Amino acid sequence: MPMSLDHINLWLLEDEAGWTVVDTCLNMPSSRETWETLFTGVMKNKPITRVICTHLHPDHVGLAGWLTERFDCDLWMSREEFLMCRAMAGDTGREAPDVAIRFYRGAGYDEEQLESYRQKFGNFGRAISPLPDCFHRLVDQETITIGGRYWQVIVGSGHSPEHVTLYCPALKLLISGDQVLPRITPNVSVFPTEPEGNPLEEWLRSSARLREMLPDDLLVLPAHEAPFYGLHVRMSQLIESHKEELNSLFNYLTEPRRAVDCFPALFKREIGEGSIGLATGETLAHLNCLLARRQISRTRDDAGVYWYEQIAATADFSD
Repeated sequence: MPMSLDHINLWLLEDEAGWTVVDTCLNMPSSRETWETLFTGVMKNKPITRVICTHLHPDHVGLAGWLTERFDCDLWMSREEFLMCRAMAGDTGREAPDVAIRFYRGAGYDEEQLESYRQKFGNFGRAISPLPDCFHRLVDQETITIGGRYWQVIVGSGHSPEHVTLYCPALKLLISGDQVLPRITPNVSVFPTEPEGNPLEEWLRSSARLREMLPDDLLVLPAHEAPFYGLHVRMSQLIESHKEELNSLFNYLTEPRRAVDCFPALFKREIGEGSIGLATGETLAHLNCLLARRQISRTRDDAGVYWYEQIAATADFSD
């Protein structure tokens, strides 16, 4: 993929009549060419009978519409992911709404950064082929049959609204999408569509739930980087890293700061123009979590900019 995270892992599960595909890649000519090679190669000209998308992000759902139309098969997703994806794709061609401009001005963006956001608005829909008009809903803890074995759907939240993971006890496999990654941390962000959301708290609860529900001896098949063992250790590492970031951010707010001022408390690198959107969303997710826990306060100045400051002298996020 043409970005710093330069690949996605897609999974082909052989079924009786053909193939179940899990995730699809971005809607790019090179991705379609790769699929064409697979159709006549490893897939042995057997049809795709079902496309499962773990969640709505374009690298996962980008070619779902193209594949389902080509093979006249169904798209399987959770309801929130499907509907949110269609809503976001509908922004293509629109001007950035005023609420979004106010959202990023509130985070501390200057006029140049706001104009850059205006220019990029609607890119989501350009990265995906049009979704089908109907879908097959995946529901938390239901079981589906693939290749004569049952797979359990386990839903997480935080990285996206209703992220699907797939667990096969017989094969001791977990297809984790972006919910669990081996070396990088899944992005958890607040966006203008839900400015008061608390996705980080959702993600922490979902991660603890997955760690409790699933055995530790699974081979985890993530959407990025290599498959790995050690699910429980990795989940604990991810949970603890966010707790440490919350503590670091709290300690950083000894004086009023804007969201864009808080990057040094969370990121160990310089945040450039290409990554400022995700960095802002992730920072706001941590700030909203601290607000919900009543550890910090938020005030808005006459220019519409929000300032955050700690309330208590100390905080302990170890539990």
